[in-house]
Amino acid sequence: MIEKARLNATVQGHVQGVFFRVFVEKYALSLNLTGYVKNISGSQVLVLADGEKGCLERMLQLLHQGPPGAKVENVNFRWEEYIGNYMDFTIRY
Repeated sequence: MIEKARLNATVQGHVQGVFFRVFVEKYALSLNLTGYVKNISGSQVLVLADGEKGCLERMLQLLHQGPPGAKVENVNFRWEEYIGNYMDFTIRY
């Protein structure tokens, strides 16, 4: 049985204005994740993603890397129960 989970992550650093949300959306879609990515206050990006645990672990690795131009200083995250209430992965404004 495939384990599913939710990743709730906040990425801190130089992550706004460097296509970080587009980067996250691209990889989330390729990993068949659902949820969203959104800029939040204090030069942070929020990522809420549902899917297979292995795919979420890969997303977490990518969040630490970021796109060219980003400087990730910290990724705070927690694993949550899979709910599956998202139909796709989107960028929220």
